[in-house]
Amino acid sequence: MVDLESEVPPLPPRYRFRDLLLGDQGWQNDDSSVFPGKIIDQVPKDIRDSGLRIRLFNFSLKLLSCLLYIIRVLLESPSQGNEWSHIFWVNRSLPLWGLQVLVALISLFETILLGYLSYKGNIWEQILRIPFILEIINAVPFVISIFWPALRNLFVPVFLNCWLAKHALENMINDLHRAIQRTQSAMFNQVLILISTLLCLIFTCICGIQHLERIGKKLNLFDSLYFCIVTFSTVGFGDVTPETWSSKLFVVAMICVALVVLPIQFEQLAYLWMERQKSGGNYSRHRAQTEKHVVLCVSSLKIDLLMDFLNEFYAHPRLQDYYVVILCPTEMDVQVRRVLQIPMWSQRVIYLQGSALKDQDLLRAKMDDAEACFILSSRCEVDRTSSDHQTILRAWAVKDFAPNCPLYVQILKPENKFHIKFADHVVCEEEFKYAMLALNCICPATSTLITLLVHTSRGQEGQQSPEQWQKTYGRCSGNEVYHITLEESAFFAEYEGKSFTYASFHAHKKFGVCLIGVRREDNKNITTGRLAELNPGPRYIMNATDVCFYINITKEENSAFKNQDQQEKSSFSRSFYHGPSRLPVHSIIASMGTVAIDLQDTSCRSASGPTLTLPTEGIKEIRRPSIAPVLEVADASSLQTCDLLSDQSEDETTPDEKMSSNLEYAKGYPPYSPYIGSSPTFCHLLHEKVPFCCLRLDKSCQHNYYEDAKAYGFKNKLIIVAAETAGNGLYNFIVPLRAYYRPKKELNPIVLLLDNPPDIHFLDAICWFPMVYYMVGSIDNLDDLLRCGVTFAANMVVVDKESTMSAEEDYMADAKTIVNVQTLFRLFSSLSIITELTHPANMRFMQFRAKDCYSLALSKLEKKERERGSNLAFMFRLPFAAGRVFSISMLDTLLYQSFVKDYMISITRLLLGLDTIPGSGFLCSIKITEEDLWIRTYARLYQKLCSSSGDVPIGIYRTESQKLATSESQISISVEEWEDTKDCKDQGHHRGNHRNSTSSDQSDHPLLRRKSMQWARRLSRKGPRHSGKTAEKITQQRLNLYRRSERQELAELVKNRMKHLGLSTVGYDEMNDHQSTLSYILINPSPDTRLELNDVVYLIRPDPLSYLPNSEPSQNSSICHATGQDSREETQL
Repeated sequence: MVDLESEVPPLPPRYRFRDLLLGDQGWQNDDSSVFPGKIIDQVPKDIRDSGLRIRLFNFSLKLLSCLLYIIRVLLESPSQGNEWSHIFWVNRSLPLWGLQVLVALISLFETILLGYLSYKGNIWEQILRIPFILEIINAVPFVISIFWPALRNLFVPVFLNCWLAKHALENMINDLHRAIQRTQSAMFNQVLILISTLLCLIFTCICGIQHLERIGKKLNLFDSLYFCIVTFSTVGFGDVTPETWSSKLFVVAMICVALVVLPIQFEQLAYLWMERQKSGGNYSRHRAQTEKHVVLCVSSLKIDLLMDFLNEFYAHPRLQDYYVVILCPTEMDVQVRRVLQIPMWSQRVIYLQGSALKDQDLLRAKMDDAEACFILSSRCEVDRTSSDHQTILRAWAVKDFAPNCPLYVQILKPENKFHIKFADHVVCEEEFKYAMLALNCICPATSTLITLLVHTSRGQEGQQSPEQWQKTYGRCSGNEVYHITLEESAFFAEYEGKSFTYASFHAHKKFGVCLIGVRREDNKNITTGRLAELNPGPRYIMNATDVCFYINITKEENSAFKNQDQQEKSSFSRSFYHGPSRLPVHSIIASMGTVAIDLQDTSCRSASGPTLTLPTEGIKEIRRPSIAPVLEVADASSLQTCDLLSDQSEDETTPDEKMSSNLEYAKGYPPYSPYIGSSPTFCHLLHEKVPFCCLRLDKSCQHNYYEDAKAYGFKNKLIIVAAETAGNGLYNFIVPLRAYYRPKKELNPIVLLLDNPPDIHFLDAICWFPMVYYMVGSIDNLDDLLRCGVTFAANMVVVDKESTMSAEEDYMADAKTIVNVQTLFRLFSSLSIITELTHPANMRFMQFRAKDCYSLALSKLEKKERERGSNLAFMFRLPFAAGRVFSISMLDTLLYQSFVKDYMISITRLLLGLDTIPGSGFLCSIKITEEDLWIRTYARLYQKLCSSSGDVPIGIYRTESQKLATSESQISISVEEWEDTKDCKDQGHHRGNHRNSTSSDQSDHPLLRRKSMQWARRLSRKGPRHSGKTAEKITQQRLNLYRRSERQELAELVKNRMKHLGLSTVGYDEMNDHQSTLSYILINPSPDTRLELNDVVYLIRPDPLSYLPNSEPSQNSSICHATGQDSREETQL
């Protein structure tokens, strides 16, 4: 290959010398045709360095000439008299004259040389340049004085060299910026120009006034400085004034120059300052090396996103000294600018307008020195795939620029997740969203449980409320997940060498903390040795190096312990409980019981049994029920061994039912995943995949003739999902509901109500799952809802539509979803509706009742909590507390928390069933029935679960009656109070009519509306005879009667549509209403919390595989065999 560099001709001597003197200016002023691009790329380094040194020498030379002028003025004795000769002649010593002549010769030679080298054919252009004229004025007189000694004392305005020094300084700074490749220097240059201009004006005025006043007041330099400062500052004391007309004229000229030059400089400076405020400036290298900071990269910054990030990030004490640098390509929003001006945030948050794809902007943010980089996606865009593509490019750019910077990335769609596998922490929004919505259908309010766990709170919310449920709910909401090494823990150190369930129960009993999982650290060569495991079961023995994960109000390092005298404890209590108990005395005695009789059940346990097991009848007759103790180390007799392939829930079925069930379903891994990166989960599957035509619920085919959900005759109620498209994230809704640990008899049919038909790839993924169907329709259409079986559905999940996530007014993005859900709520009041919203603030409109006094009271409570600085002010809204509404933006804190708690994402994925690790448990729930109330307290329930099945409870979902809501059953009683003027017969007749109209939820009484209007008229006639309180009751009764009539009309509408579609109206419950109840979650309640009827207890149940002799199932436990192209090898766990 020809060496291209050897073919480049050398530069002519003239140009090489000129470039040596001019630096980059020579390249800019010359023709590009003379210097090829190859030469320009080769030469600049040496030329830049040499040119910079020459400019520095020139600048120093001009400063030296000004200094010599000042020395001459100071050494000169005051002149006598007021003759004009003193203006033209000065006293200059011979050594000083010699130095000034030398400086003048060097300056003149350099000026002539540069003028010759930059000559382009027009000599007047060179001569009439201001720097050239000033050089001639200041240097030529000294050169002439060499040959004409009489002119040695001639006055020369050498002080004008300050302007040449200013010009040299500007060129030198420009060369310096180019040499170090500093591009963001416009603001610095403008400030430098302004300061240098101001100094030159003042210095020129000082020297000029001092010299012209040699024939006047004979001012010295200090008096001239004083006069100039007072004059230019517009103060004007008048104690020092010029006397001669020449000095006065000079002052006028200088003021005119200042009035013209300085405003221009200030205007340019102000413009650059405003532009810099928009772009945010730079984060200095010194601060980056001495202080810690994180970078937040976003497409557009909204006030809600900013406040969520700042409140969650700075909620941790060790992050108080961190700085947050925001890198955003858009201009700062007005609301964001207003917030960042608050002193609390202005000292911590730095906003930079720039792009993460530009190295210059990443350099401004000092990304290579950052402690972490958070990259968030814009979820409000219509094209969410495009938003993910932008996020992926930002992550690649940051990784390329700063490979060692930890990355925390938020992605929207699961199919794009594998592009950013290199990131340290990744949260996929659709994965978490659909998995959470799925668990909400089988474990009520899972979304609220997870949201409260990933939010930082002190548990102070609701403590000022008069209602007890709000105090308890708010206090328990402060529980979070923390970690600590076993040997360093005061909570768990004593349980080394004991089983996990024993440590979990006794730690909760002694300290009120809930141990939910561990992470092995003793064997780092095993892949799963570094992953967290939820409730590994009673077989797991605690080691000193294990990292314990527990739920508590605060972490152990911030907890205070009371010193107790160990010698005062009895030997019995020390051997069994290892510490004091916070339970009542009767609970302690009852929990001890007779340990020899109520041993652990060795039968095969149910995977998700709905109730707890009572002691046998024989034991009941002898003594009160008792609970077995939790063993320190589980022995072989107490461990329950089950076959993975046998469904524990089938124990109560007949052998024929078992055989038919086993022929219908199998257990294994799904043979097809719709996207790369999905975690394999052991599931209930069909032996053969269902033809695509059979997946359509409302269309008959050659295999079946059903056209609506009722015709299928499902044993369990439906779960309906209303979504816009069948995205890959919807796959994560199906998998948790078909996991292998869910009993077959409890599997609910899943119906996907889609606005758009699904593609083939999605159908390939779901055709292996049992009882999964889809239907093209919308929740806007009542006929579509009735066909998909909404009248006998257990849950209706409404997913936020992508096409409505963006709106001109941000919070209006949820308008369509809210109105549609409100219509569903009015038509099917008994239906459990779970809704996803874009903005959490809009959840106050869910199941909205304008005149509900209780909702208004909760609104006031929310405002008070927000004023107190709570990050969870919306938690007391009844739909959120009950788990009927949630927003995925509430899970943004999960990514923020992972900066401090790097395990939070993995633990959340395990809780939601997105990841399955051998030996790790899963989240499920049980319901407290009347047969279980003998347990009485949460501590006894904890002991019962740990000793019998190894389950670890983590919270309670409680439903109570809403005291402030007026029940409709009270209408008849209230009406009867106003019928006291009637005789007993008529009174009884009216009472009977009232009860018949209001007691039955499914009443089809034809005279309902006429009777309601009669009652309303009767009440209005009797109203004026009663007090104001009576009038309020009458008004409330009217509203209830009107509401009753309205619901009856809605019920008739639904029934008519069902008859028109040929659907049976049997089972349609139009009168059931949940407005008289409220539900909330108690995370890790205190041990003495009393259990109530219908409480739902959240459990982390051990992995059934952990009870097998061999942790890996044999090849016989593989998924079903398929023939043809769908056949695949047997899949092992």
